[in-house]
Amino acid sequence: MPSTRRSRGRSVPSHIVLALSLAAALAASGCASSKRAVGTHASATQSYAAPGSDTARQAVGYWGQAYEKSPDNRENILNYAAALRRNGQIPQAEAVLRKAVINKQSDRDIAAAYGKVLAMSGKLPEALQVIKGAQTPTRPDWRLLSAEAAIEDQMGNTNKARSLYGQALKIAPDEPSLLNNLAMSYLLAGEVKQAEEILQKAAASPKADSRIRQNLALSIGLQGRFQEAESVARSEIDPAQANQNIAYLKSMLAQRNSWAEISAADKKKRGG
Repeated sequence: MPSTRRSRGRSVPSHIVLALSLAAALAASGCASSKRAVGTHASATQSYAAPGSDTARQAVGYWGQAYEKSPDNRENILNYAAALRRNGQIPQAEAVLRKAVINKQSDRDIAAAYGKVLAMSGKLPEALQVIKGAQTPTRPDWRLLSAEAAIEDQMGNTNKARSLYGQALKIAPDEPSLLNNLAMSYLLAGEVKQAEEILQKAAASPKADSRIRQNLALSIGLQGRFQEAESVARSEIDPAQANQNIAYLKSMLAQRNSWAEISAADKKKRGG
């Protein structure tokens, strides 16, 4: 029976949490059964490129050309679909992977990537079926467990999701992208303080990427600590990435509260 929790504090809209969780869960799905990194698809800790940014569009252009020249090449399929997804072109990514799943039915990584975009399209039961089918019960992959958990969370099955995250953490303890997903589970339930604590741990890892720092800033901002949230969001070596983080933070907080309200509350708190 689905389990639900009463939201406490400022929570994030569930569709946003799912997207954030899946982005971390399977950013490395191209490595699920292979240790070799595969371009933009493979690295779970690579720099985040905002949808619509020059970086995201360039990736779509590059891998789109490669895919057009050799549409049956596995690397081209995975990278092109990942580039489309990262640029917010989910329907196109779904179409690329749907064709690939038919032609490469035994490819675990392609099936996992397909399950991911199905979930991001809101096709949760179908996505869950595909991701479970891509899993190997005797040697479970933590990325697939994490993706499955993110979907269960979106479907309201909090206890099931937390159990899956626990299983994944036994395989990959302290993995920052996995901790990020667990934190998103707490954000989805409105348990913002717990989410922040987990994200602090994830952000301390040398493997932590910009997404994790963005989500840490978000968890802090949702508690009204604007100045601290902005400081975390700006903690990037690359100034352009820092600016992207700030834009992301403002956009996400606007889903629940206006940026002006949070900033004003923070100033009042510090002034009082």
